[in-house]
Amino acid sequence: MAKEVAVTIKLQAPGGQATPAPPIGPALGQHGVNIGQFVSQFNERTKDLNGTTVPVVITVYADKSFVFEVKSPPAAVLLKQVAEIAKGSGTPNRETVAEVTAEQVRKIAEAKFKDLNAYDLGQAEKIIRGTARSMGIEVVDS
Repeated sequence: MAKEVAVTIKLQAPGGQATPAPPIGPALGQHGVNIGQFVSQFNERTKDLNGTTVPVVITVYADKSFVFEVKSPPAAVLLKQVAEIAKGSGTPNRETVAEVTAEQVRKIAEAKFKDLNAYDLGQAEKIIRGTARSMGIEVVDS
């Protein structure tokens, strides 16, 4: 028989560097989850991401046990890493802050494909291109 789900929590945490400090501690503590156990398991599972912001979906059961699923990093985070910038443009339609190649966009789309609402890789690339445009990053075909 399946366990009764008490709550589902969605968080973003730095891969391999999570701590019991906010936002993780308070979000899990109010549901009675062992915070130290979650942090150690999360850090072990995401140690190769080393500081990259990663979304995580935590399912807490009625008996205070939990399971969690680590998603791929947000497209904006991956674009900032590839473009080597700290943040996107404040006025994306007027100011371009960086350029990325179509090949880099394809690699990001391949990495995020399972988490995107797209039927094929071409549609996933369009989603990533839209995110880049909204951040003031120009995609160049080279």
